[in-house]
Amino acid sequence: MDTPTALGAFLRTRRAQLQPEDVGLPSHGTRRRVPGLRREELALLAGVSITYYTHLEQGQSTNASDSVLDALARALRLTPDEHAHLHDLARPPRAKRAASPRPAYVRDTTRRLIGAMPQVPAVVLDGRNDVLAWNALGHALLAGHLDPASPDDPAVRPNLTRMLFLDPLTRDLYTDWKKEARVALAALRLVAGRHPEDRALAELIGSLMLRSPDFATLWSQHPVRDCTVGTKSLHHPVVGPLTLDFESLHLTDGTNHRMLLYSAPESSPSDAALRMLSSLTADGAGAGRGTGKPASAGADAGSGGEGGQEAQEGRVRPS
Repeated sequence: MDTPTALGAFLRTRRAQLQPEDVGLPSHGTRRRVPGLRREELALLAGVSITYYTHLEQGQSTNASDSVLDALARALRLTPDEHAHLHDLARPPRAKRAASPRPAYVRDTTRRLIGAMPQVPAVVLDGRNDVLAWNALGHALLAGHLDPASPDDPAVRPNLTRMLFLDPLTRDLYTDWKKEARVALAALRLVAGRHPEDRALAELIGSLMLRSPDFATLWSQHPVRDCTVGTKSLHHPVVGPLTLDFESLHLTDGTNHRMLLYSAPESSPSDAALRMLSSLTADGAGAGRGTGKPASAGADAGSGGEGGQEAQEGRVRPS
């Protein structure tokens, strides 16, 4: 990702969201050519020169101090997540020699752990939202139309963000797809800001920009939000409506992998529906969605062949 360009785009989107009267400045009743604050107004609020701010927004300055970034964050009324993202964009890591991304594999202990929770939908993800592993209920909940073994092969490994924007069955799964898409993209923005050197992530974003007009439109708005807990409303084709709480737990083994877990209040209708899905999964029924049987992961669900070399060496690498 071009970090200086992203910094300028982020600052411009946030300027456009504020009117002079929102921050105590006179509007003078004049018609503006562009929405939101002008550069000189934001520079005044942040206590920096208009020349310096212009250079910053144009990507010509990469040494902004913490005090300047904090002042801009206050002036723009950024959320804590947006504030952290501003620092990431303004202080990109030193450029490294691009290396071919190596496929990630989940540890056997992690695989056993999620397998020991048959009543809890569980999915293990990497930083790009590639699915590294799932238990039977996690697979049945989110992607019963895909091959259960697809996470083991990097060449066809599902990616939750790609599925959300390009897979019609995944799109139909979410009751409020627009809300889900915005949250997912906002979280991806944070990751992209933290890891501008990640070539596979840049390829994923570039592919989605080209193939999904919805993704391209949302990406241009630069939403930013960390999403580790919350609630999702689903309409599952087998068990019907579900309102599930989720938590994203980062593993502490240095892999940047995280475990996504879903639950419902005990004795609630969603809890009953999850138990039914678990029972159907245990019986070998209800695994497929749409076709009634599992299908292999296609290009609109998987990673698009990223890192396929190691896939030839075996479907699962020992931990």
